[in-house]
Amino acid sequence: QVQLVESGGGLVQPGGSLRLSCTASGDSLDYYAVGWFRQAPGKEREGVSCISTGIYYIDSVEGRFIISRDNIKNTVYLQMNSLKPEDTGVYFCAARYPLFDLCLTSKGDEYDNWGQGTQVTVSS
Repeated sequence: QVQLVESGGGLVQPGGSLRLSCTASGDSLDYYAVGWFRQAPGKEREGVSCISTGIYYIDSVEGRFIISRDNIKNTVYLQMNSLKPEDTGVYFCAARYPLFDLCLTSKGDEYDNWGQGTQVTVSS
């Protein structure tokens, strides 16, 4: 089992940027699929981006968010640019071993390792 810790959330104005980090311990993330999910108040959790055999984004963040991994630091990042109020929510990272195709699932039921989440608030 791998343990995941998210960081980097906060309050940002519309148009601003944040970089979320998902740092793992207990195992190497090299051969794990890692996804970022978010949950807004009153809404279901949704998949935002994932990195596995490929890289995927939901349409609403395509061109604004960038997912990447640093195997030396055992960390996956989500760079979020041009943030909008609708990006507000708790962001979770999740991991599943081994890598698999089509890793961007709607709710993340395929993932079995989850972090505790980090709050992102986009507001003026």
